[in-house]
Amino acid sequence: MAQVPQTFFDALAVRTWCGLALESLGRAREDIDAINVYPVADGDTGTNLYLTVESAVAAVEAVFTAYDDGKPTLADAARAMAHGALIGARGNSGTILAQLLRGMAQVLAADGETAHTDGSGLRLALRQAADSARGAVAHPVEGTVLTVASAAADAAGDAEGEDCGAVARAAYEGARTALAATPGQLAVLERAGVVDAGGRGLVAVLGALVETFTGEAVAAFSVVHTRVDDGPHANPIVGGGASPAEECGDAVGDGGPAFEVIYLLEAGDDAVARLRERLDGLGDSLVIVGGDGLWNVHVHVDDAGAAVEAGVEAGRPYRIRITHFGADDAHTTGRQPSRERVQRGVVAVVPGEGLAGLYTEAGATTVLARPGEPPASGELVEAVRRAHAREVVLLPNDADLRHTAAAAAEQARTEGIRVALIPTRSAVQGIAALAVHEPERRFDEDVVSMTSAAGATRYAEVAVAERQSWTMAGICQAGDVLGLVDGDVAVIGSDVTATAESVLDRMLAAGGELVTLVLGDEAPEAIAEHLEARVRESYLAVDTVVYRGGRQGALLLIGVE
Repeated sequence: MAQVPQTFFDALAVRTWCGLALESLGRAREDIDAINVYPVADGDTGTNLYLTVESAVAAVEAVFTAYDDGKPTLADAARAMAHGALIGARGNSGTILAQLLRGMAQVLAADGETAHTDGSGLRLALRQAADSARGAVAHPVEGTVLTVASAAADAAGDAEGEDCGAVARAAYEGARTALAATPGQLAVLERAGVVDAGGRGLVAVLGALVETFTGEAVAAFSVVHTRVDDGPHANPIVGGGASPAEECGDAVGDGGPAFEVIYLLEAGDDAVARLRERLDGLGDSLVIVGGDGLWNVHVHVDDAGAAVEAGVEAGRPYRIRITHFGADDAHTTGRQPSRERVQRGVVAVVPGEGLAGLYTEAGATTVLARPGEPPASGELVEAVRRAHAREVVLLPNDADLRHTAAAAAEQARTEGIRVALIPTRSAVQGIAALAVHEPERRFDEDVVSMTSAAGATRYAEVAVAERQSWTMAGICQAGDVLGLVDGDVAVIGSDVTATAESVLDRMLAAGGELVTLVLGDEAPEAIAEHLEARVRESYLAVDTVVYRGGRQGALLLIGVE
């Protein structure tokens, strides 16, 4: 379907561009993966770029939804795009793309009141994007996405007029030309007969920018380059026989660092400056992007633990992800890579680090959902792959994630993985389901048992209201303590412990055998002891189990089975 061209760069153009870029990367993802040979031939650059943009799309859609009239400012949309890309950035190229988008947002959001900008603003945004991305890489290498980004900015700067479409097209053509030249700049690309995979992804993103402003899709990218050991018509995008990644495995894999380490980091500028020096001495491919207290850290190292410890010294790392090069799957800290596919696995979305540890100990592959940062479907698909199982049970643990999880399950099924989605609406329901999980049973029987256990678990949470709002229990004010039962506000109070007790009494009035309490970091110290005593004194034959959830958003999660 033809797109309605956007004359100026406004919030709607940001939204359109992100959507078109995701579609473009979706079409090119497998081709980009196939030519991924630098810095490591791990065949995932296209997928990483797709997941990064998918996160940006989700953030932009959220900011449009947040406005009653559906019309956010350019600054709001640009900042959302950059933030979404930052928290969802994957791999070396995804991290660099996140910084490119952040650089653009710095220009587009410079004047928060401006409704739109023209070609002049787009030129400045592309220049800032290229410069900030290059500055984020510890040791920039020519013949990579950085070269392509700089060429795009140069070409945009030479474009005449104030029409965004003309500037975007100039940037795209400049990027295409630079991409075609990358094999001559990087020996590993020359040997494989391919162009740079990250640069190829950026060309797709810039092609979407052209379509945003002109309404016309750009021609499919194709460039022919001669391999040193092949005939004159070798194609770097699609070729026969071994993939370029396989052919260049020895060139870029052997002797290099064993692990890729990625994490989000809450830290100040000074601490990050020290972290750069520390990580630069530990490994290579170091990229740290972000700002304003939130960063995305990417590095290749032999000592993954030291890279994480450096983050702990700098601030607060989370969403830690460690990939062993040469292994078949990625894994979170504390889990060893599995090279053999198991029969059955469980993938669960969890709201805090404490629960992530609990689920992992029980054998589940976890996806951490930070408050206000729900995982995208691509992230869930990747977790299903990471479980490395023929059969997977998926626990979204959030009613709002049901459709996202369903889309992920459907995608995984197309890859030959048998996936069952159990519509858990809270992490405590997931705990109940995991408690009865038996991999030795027939798949259908296991799914039925887990579904039954989750369905028999009532769930509640205690949280603090962020703003005045109408609820099922009346009007709440900012700062009120809310007790939600099965997703609806049932109690409005002023004291956390008293509100939690009231919620627990309501839930146990209908009976129960086991109470599960999951404490957030901000919960009062004595609340668990108080609630356990309440259960012992007032509800005979009811057991209580307490877990630490970490920074899970809610002060307290309650489950009653």
